[in-house]
Amino acid sequence: QVQLVESGGGLVQAGGSLRLSCAASVRTFSRAAMGWFRQAPGKEREFVAAIRWTDGNTYYSNSVKGRFTISRDNAKITVYLQMNSLKPEDTAVYYCAARALVGGVTSGYDYWGQGTQVTVSS
Repeated sequence: QVQLVESGGGLVQAGGSLRLSCAASVRTFSRAAMGWFRQAPGKEREFVAAIRWTDGNTYYSNSVKGRFTISRDNAKITVYLQMNSLKPEDTAVYYCAARALVGGVTSGYDYWGQGTQVTVSS
């Protein structure tokens, strides 16, 4: 069973930065892409960013493009989300996810982490 463990969340002032990490519990599992999603109180979960494991191509939602950067460490089976210029509207629980099959990167994920809280104060 694949487990994804997020870390790095916390409280930060607007304009600040945080770096989230997501480590997989097993080294070998089918992963065509890994991504980050977030869910704010009273809102649906939304796509934030993703990286294709085969070629390293990255994808971002319009709301975070230019501020967030997703990256990976192949050896550690870890994906990161560097978040800069944070805004209060970025406040949410952030979830890491892994998708087993090749396809779109904004949905269809098979494995999910437990989430980490990010709070941005104004």
